[in-house]
Amino acid sequence: MNKIAIIGLGYVGLPLALQFARTGTPVLGLDIDPLKVESIRRGENYLSHVEAGDIKALVEGGSLDATDDFAAVQGCAGVILCVPTPLNKYREPDLSYVLKTAQGLAPHLSRGTVVVLESTTYPGTTDGELRQVLEEGSGMAAGRDFYLAFSPEREDPGNASSRVHSIPKVIGGYTPACLEKAKALYAPAIERLVPVSSCRAAEATKLLENIFRSVNIALVNELKVIYAAMGIDIWEVIEAAKTKPFGYMPFYPGPGLGGHCIPIDPFYLTWKAREFGQYTRFIELAGEINTGMPRYVVSRVAEALNARKKPLRGSRILLVGLAYKPDVADDRESPSYVLLDLLTEHGSEVEYYDPFIPEVVKTREHAHWNGKRSVEWNRESLSGFDAAIIATAHRNVAHHELAQWVPCIIDTRNTLPSDCGTEVWKA
Repeated sequence: MNKIAIIGLGYVGLPLALQFARTGTPVLGLDIDPLKVESIRRGENYLSHVEAGDIKALVEGGSLDATDDFAAVQGCAGVILCVPTPLNKYREPDLSYVLKTAQGLAPHLSRGTVVVLESTTYPGTTDGELRQVLEEGSGMAAGRDFYLAFSPEREDPGNASSRVHSIPKVIGGYTPACLEKAKALYAPAIERLVPVSSCRAAEATKLLENIFRSVNIALVNELKVIYAAMGIDIWEVIEAAKTKPFGYMPFYPGPGLGGHCIPIDPFYLTWKAREFGQYTRFIELAGEINTGMPRYVVSRVAEALNARKKPLRGSRILLVGLAYKPDVADDRESPSYVLLDLLTEHGSEVEYYDPFIPEVVKTREHAHWNGKRSVEWNRESLSGFDAAIIATAHRNVAHHELAQWVPCIIDTRNTLPSDCGTEVWKA
């Protein structure tokens, strides 16, 4: 089978590379991080939700290799881009990773190659900025000399039942021929393909999926605050509403939004919509509500401590869970970092515990926490805290022990029952 290249070997690119390699397709993984490249070459894993044995077996079998050299993609039948698309400090799209990758790829692009962007972005990126860079750098024309498409990633880290091959794949091509070539590229690895009319329709599909989640999470976050003021437990209400067999889908509140998708992707559309004189009021309101949740949690911590005649300043507080979602080591955009910042600003002494993140490594927005280490999980280590915040409900954490060791718990994930043996505040 013809070799393909996957550029970006993170949470999206590595599982996709493994799935293609399992089908017998020779896969070349490319990443600018030499540590990832060397790990794959040694058959070692660096993502908690990926089986290390899979990498080793595929490398030894010759179907998976890795490099940091763009020249190695020459002759590949397909090249899939899975690189970050963050926001800058002004909450504007940062396409630098996509465009720099395209600049590195273009001189080595072969005639007939299919190039697919999987990174979430605003409609018009693939057939606009990306196409322009590839055409200028290669001297070839998309749709004639090489093929161009967009197919949004749908990776779900931490979901044990989620498998790359069984998640339907939306694909939009720059031209009808581009779509057919992209479908042929993915067909060996993905069970169901969902073709749409254009790259822009595929880009818009991904944004819709994440905006849907952002808006509905904002709704329950707002209701959480309102119902708490009325003495009503939002979690009880959600469980009751779930019994309706039609017209309702449950979403759950939390301390804020995390991950690389939901806190970021909706604002790609917000930014692009202004070009067309359109305004995304729902998206922006949802963003305001969700980004305000860490401050609400801190206010609940202050309320809980005040009830015990303690101020925030000088109190020792434990944050349980640094990852943005349960059972993964993914701390991208995690609201836990905002909680750490806010509590520290209020003069609290804050530590964290997370079995998946024993030490904080460099992050774009919270570099000042680099090197901070997780505390040990035992009575001696935890009994000196005045309060604990459950920010992420990892299943392998014995939260019932926390209830025995810490006198006051602020639970943002409905993890503990009210009769667990200690004072529990919902937030």
